[in-house]
Amino acid sequence: MSQKPTAGSSYDVKDLSLADKGKKRIEWAHNDMPVLQAVKKRFEKEKPLQGLRMSACLHVTAETANLVRTLKAGGADVVLCASNPLSTQDDVAASLVKDYDIPVFAITGADNKTYYRHLHCALQHKPNITMDDGADLISVLHSEYKDQIPNIIGSMEETTTGVIRLKAMEKDGALKLPVIAVNDAATKNLFDNRYGTGQSTLDGIIRATDLLIAGKTIVVLGYGWCGRGFALRARGMGGNVVVTEIDPIKALEAVMDGFRVMPMEEAAKIGDLFCTLTGNIHVIRAEHFALMKNGAIVCNSGHFNVEIDIPGLEDIAIRQNKQVRNFVDAYTLPSGNTVYLLGEGRLINLAAAEGHPASVMDMSFATQALATEFCLQNKGKLGNKVYYVPQEIENWVATLKLKSMGIGIDELTAEQKEYLNSWTMGT
Repeated sequence: MSQKPTAGSSYDVKDLSLADKGKKRIEWAHNDMPVLQAVKKRFEKEKPLQGLRMSACLHVTAETANLVRTLKAGGADVVLCASNPLSTQDDVAASLVKDYDIPVFAITGADNKTYYRHLHCALQHKPNITMDDGADLISVLHSEYKDQIPNIIGSMEETTTGVIRLKAMEKDGALKLPVIAVNDAATKNLFDNRYGTGQSTLDGIIRATDLLIAGKTIVVLGYGWCGRGFALRARGMGGNVVVTEIDPIKALEAVMDGFRVMPMEEAAKIGDLFCTLTGNIHVIRAEHFALMKNGAIVCNSGHFNVEIDIPGLEDIAIRQNKQVRNFVDAYTLPSGNTVYLLGEGRLINLAAAEGHPASVMDMSFATQALATEFCLQNKGKLGNKVYYVPQEIENWVATLKLKSMGIGIDELTAEQKEYLNSWTMGT
């Protein structure tokens, strides 16, 4: 039976009448998240998060809904806000409020003022643990809610961009609480970033443009795990993939993987579709737009829209035509060529599609939940730095995922264990 928010709770979602549709979406995702189901089952029994106040700043999707349901099942008093203005599924947000009594502050297309107001609402919950996707919540906490920091046990970070920001804070001595880099877990970045981003990015591009990938020159900016995944999938659909990089090791790896590698100045002249996946700022700039051919399509699958210099594009454009198609804006350049920007430069897989499939988020969010438990178990023992997810959590998640897929693996024999622990045995 549907529940209304309890007295005193608050929320800000688009429309509660969307809840029925959102609940169906949440339940559908739940069916393909067996590892998180196992965590939720144990959490319901043991209540390891009992009494914990949590504020989570994540993409508000059906998969995220199942994570926050798991945290609540473990006893946490959790509040959720969006980590990106275009990534919220409004029906899911409505269902979390109406059906699961979880306060949510998230509306698709929220302007900058509303987006930050929602961050403030999450922090006014006075959390003991935070969960972030991009480090915006931690940033606001450190700048405007410093008085709360002594009461915070730690935080979890979900994405590459956030980890980069947090490591910079640690280096500068600005980080005032422990952070678990869930993004850097193998059960997250090897699968979520590679297979999840690879598939969902193409999904968003195709939904937005109806583009035939086969035969097109696809320029992949950045060859980290997300870039690898997207390049692999684009090639699989017949794309002629070009990679740009600033890291010589990653560039060499892309060459060895069979992709062409060149500077962006050269790639800009030949690309039909450009996708940024770097976590950095202005990797596509005005000088690159000026070189692009008529009809070039530009999008981003990194966390923030700053990867594309949109102000620079607007400055050089002689004409702008917004929404020539859903999620597509046209910019006419002095050359007469038109360049198309997708999803306002925001995460194309969430702006125009549904984000990662539930099956891959199953591992990421199971790791998130277990990392939260680990953080609580080690209260007061962790310094103000960025930590990796413990290996035992990684192994448990991977083993259970294999089991859910009906796959078994070998175990070391006693002889093999002895050999691996010995230095005296040689040839």
